[in-house]
Amino acid sequence: MTFTDGNAHEIIASGKPVLIDCWATWCGPCKAMAPIIDDLAKEYEGRVVIGKYNVEDEGDLATEFRVMSLPTFLFFKDGKKADIRLAGSQSRETLVAKINELLG
Repeated sequence: MTFTDGNAHEIIASGKPVLIDCWATWCGPCKAMAPIIDDLAKEYEGRVVIGKYNVEDEGDLATEFRVMSLPTFLFFKDGKKADIRLAGSQSRETLVAKINELLG
């Protein structure tokens, strides 16, 4: 899933749990996280909307949620920003724990 400034708010407003990976092409840790995010998107398909938001191509969402470092992982539930937010490289286990917390 690719999040854009044009579709992000609609997807968030759907009320489904959402995980947005804010990234950029020049960001080494972002590239390292990409396979993990892709795997989690498949694993949680139908339960959580997981996708990527390129801060180079888009900017409004990053500004709105004050994304200051990359990668940043934003979590949403019931159409609202969740209290969960991660910055920097994360282990798969950490992301799974936070996704499960989001679902809980």
